[in-house]
Amino acid sequence: MKITFLGTGTSQGIPVIGSKHPVCLSKNSKDKRLRSSILIEKDKIIFLIDCGPDFRYQMLRSNYEKLNAILMTHEHQDHIGGLDDIRPINMKEPIPIYGLRRVIESLKKRFFYLFSQNKKSNISKISVHELDNYKKFFFVENLKIFPLSIWHGHLPILGYRIENFAYITDASSISIQTIEQLKGVNILVLNVLRKIVKNSFPFMLSETLNIIQKIRPKKTYLTHISHTFGFHEEIETQLPKNVYLAYDRLIIYG
Repeated sequence: MKITFLGTGTSQGIPVIGSKHPVCLSKNSKDKRLRSSILIEKDKIIFLIDCGPDFRYQMLRSNYEKLNAILMTHEHQDHIGGLDDIRPINMKEPIPIYGLRRVIESLKKRFFYLFSQNKKSNISKISVHELDNYKKFFFVENLKIFPLSIWHGHLPILGYRIENFAYITDASSISIQTIEQLKGVNILVLNVLRKIVKNSFPFMLSETLNIIQKIRPKKTYLTHISHTFGFHEEIETQLPKNVYLAYDRLIIYG
């Protein structure tokens, strides 16, 4: 399984428009982060988790030209804002999109023209798959995927486990049941926002490390990173063994 980090930043990305924060001014390419998204490839099946506003550029610089499916974690703009840009990828066979019913309904309202029944319209064809009961698995082609129940503040969202790999972003809390579902993963991708300052939504670092201790994956990559978290190279030296900061265009194999 090949995993490409298309983006590893928060909703504003790094650099933030107009910011003079030292991290935003960094010349290190690892400190420049597009909105969080990940591409997974296995046995010629290619699918995307989240389709943010930077999707077009992310696909161009990663040199990918097709998708077999899109998995949505939730409906916030930084996770769905690039959906219009799937048009050049496939205008013949429908691209399946998976998400909670609430998320699918939000997509239908915000991108209503993508769901047009006009067969002559010059838009991508989409098929939607509602994941109401996300305690069950589903298949993309022949690949078995387990949705994971996650909380983003008071909003229920999804993470995903595919074989021994799991991806979670925007989490503020993870239930004991979901932690049990995550045990045995070799690679975990998990969000972190700030190193010290407490925020009621995504985890700060101490909370993230506590979750990692409970799951005990072989390796963990941190994503959804704010400019206030610090410089990539400095933070990496402070992380425990087998915990790494992900960065844009990083490729790993699971």
